[in-house]
Amino acid sequence: MSILTFILRTAALVVMMTAGLGPVEPTLGQTPDVLAEKIFSSIDKTEMMAEFLKKQALKALDRRDEAFERLADDELTIWQDEKRAFFLKQLGGFPKRHQLFAKITGEIQMAQYRIEKLYFQSQPGLHVSANLYLPKGQGPFPAVLHPTGHSATAKNRELYQQASIAIAMGGCAVLCYDPIGQGERQQILQGNGKPYSSTQQHMLINQADHLMGGNIASTMIWDGIRAIDYLQSRPDILPQAIGCVGISGGGTNTSYLMALDPRIKAAAPGCYLTGFRSLLQTIGPQDAEQNIHGQIAFGMDHADYVLMRLPQPTLIMAATDDYFDIRGAWDLFRSGKRFATRLGYPERVDLVEANTGHGFPKEMRVSAANWMRRWLLKIDDPIVEGELKSLDEKRLNVTPNGRVLDLPGARSIMEINADKNRQWKGRRQENADPIHRNRLLSTVRHLIGARSLVDLPQPLIRKSNNGYIIEPEPGIQLPALFSGDKKANQLVVLLHDKGKGAAFQSDHYRRLQKQKNVQILAVDLRGLGETQKKAGNSGFDELFGADWKETLLASLLGKTYVGMRTEDIWQVVRAWRNECKNQQLRATLIAVGEPAIPALHAACLETQLFDEIHLVESIDSWTAIVENPITRKQQSNLVFGALKEYDLPMLRSLIDKNLTWNKPVRPDGTPAQ
Repeated sequence: MSILTFILRTAALVVMMTAGLGPVEPTLGQTPDVLAEKIFSSIDKTEMMAEFLKKQALKALDRRDEAFERLADDELTIWQDEKRAFFLKQLGGFPKRHQLFAKITGEIQMAQYRIEKLYFQSQPGLHVSANLYLPKGQGPFPAVLHPTGHSATAKNRELYQQASIAIAMGGCAVLCYDPIGQGERQQILQGNGKPYSSTQQHMLINQADHLMGGNIASTMIWDGIRAIDYLQSRPDILPQAIGCVGISGGGTNTSYLMALDPRIKAAAPGCYLTGFRSLLQTIGPQDAEQNIHGQIAFGMDHADYVLMRLPQPTLIMAATDDYFDIRGAWDLFRSGKRFATRLGYPERVDLVEANTGHGFPKEMRVSAANWMRRWLLKIDDPIVEGELKSLDEKRLNVTPNGRVLDLPGARSIMEINADKNRQWKGRRQENADPIHRNRLLSTVRHLIGARSLVDLPQPLIRKSNNGYIIEPEPGIQLPALFSGDKKANQLVVLLHDKGKGAAFQSDHYRRLQKQKNVQILAVDLRGLGETQKKAGNSGFDELFGADWKETLLASLLGKTYVGMRTEDIWQVVRAWRNECKNQQLRATLIAVGEPAIPALHAACLETQLFDEIHLVESIDSWTAIVENPITRKQQSNLVFGALKEYDLPMLRSLIDKNLTWNKPVRPDGTPAQ
């Protein structure tokens, strides 16, 4: 703000306040720097969405825990079956089994074990690279599946070599493999040719899965299921003696696999299981595969991965100083122990706590090896870990150049997802038929989770500083700037991803200034403008937006930012009708960037509120996200399962006569043709 503007504004305020008229309300023609003043003054609302969602999540977890405490003995298996059925549904299903086409590409002989280097296809063209550690002798041996944690070198990393060696020296074979997006299975490269981090790749890949009603966890679980198929096909493996172990991301995969595949007779997930209550009170939601859509709302917590598999045994491995909260791990252990005791198998849930940080320390390696010996070899004579000689990482590569995508016939997971999306094209075309309009709109409303107008609370509105605060529902406050005459018969709602200040400095506002008989209301939808999460220096913020954790938490609650912001837009119009005492007032929507997709949904579902809609800098379709591996800041505009039923062009066609769509962008944010 310039000194002159400040002096003039202060003088105006003094005059108005002396006259008892309160804050100045901006009018057409005022300077943008005055209009860009913060509505919340000194109050920081950047954590508004985090607090709003966390409060709802904790209430849902309370309901889950209360239901758990009410369980009768004859309801325990019902609890297991319901959680398993929900889990499978939210994963979006698995592919069909096909030939594995397994190939051993090399062997390394060590003094007490040997390593076979191999790969197989979990899906046609999707290769899984693995090292099989085999004890000396003829076998057959029990076998332990070992998905690794998040790591660029995955199975080759010294940490995971050591764990595999320790278990193999305890008498079990170990199949240590690269999860998708890691090790030799890198999928998405940056412009400089280097791969994105494994967690970034998982988030990028998951956007397509999410839009199609699934999760990247489905691919990861299927890789593990097919890995067990491979192990059971070998004559030197005992097919009925299969275990699974992993820490961090590998602990997530182990938790999922042990809950869903009954062939896993012994499991030891580490440095992951804690519970959502502890997670939300500490580090918040993490990697894409660790967040199953709607699971908190449904009542499926971390403990349920242990409960689902009972009475089969689970060793929970935790670390005192892990960022996955140790207190949550002990609470989870108690739930599992109580459940197991009621089933008559108290010895089948145990916990080991290493006095370390996040990782796979000696205490966990030895505990995992002894757990597998107990349940797979029926030997309770514990081992003592000796010297573990790890190899140069490149020596463990399965492929000639360390990249499975260079193998003949190899396909990326993005190509597979694009094919999957094309399978839903017929359903989308059917829904696009005008005779199915009402069915389509009902489906859209359900998928985004938007309530009908009669089910929404009465919106509240009040003046604050230089503008207004609109409350669409308890806990949410939307700052707004107004310009014009409230008696005018045309309302224009300006929505801008950079906030209301940017909206009032835009060409759209300058053009509207030249019009007569118009009201202009610029609003920050929830999570934008003054309520936008503060960005850090994380690569995640650049790719997924500063509020990526909040979008994941919304998903865990079965909500979408699209649906919540759609409701915001309706509530803004309703609140302003009340403010103007004109219930017939209709609106024109101008939405730039991130608010464009919610604005499109708002106009389609409640057409009686709007005359026109103008979308600027929006993507063409969600299919474009599936077909482009690199996206930027699209996370908040994803809708779980949408592409099974509709895509954005279908909505645009519904309001074609009253719609303009300018400056379209690609999913990575660059201008489109």
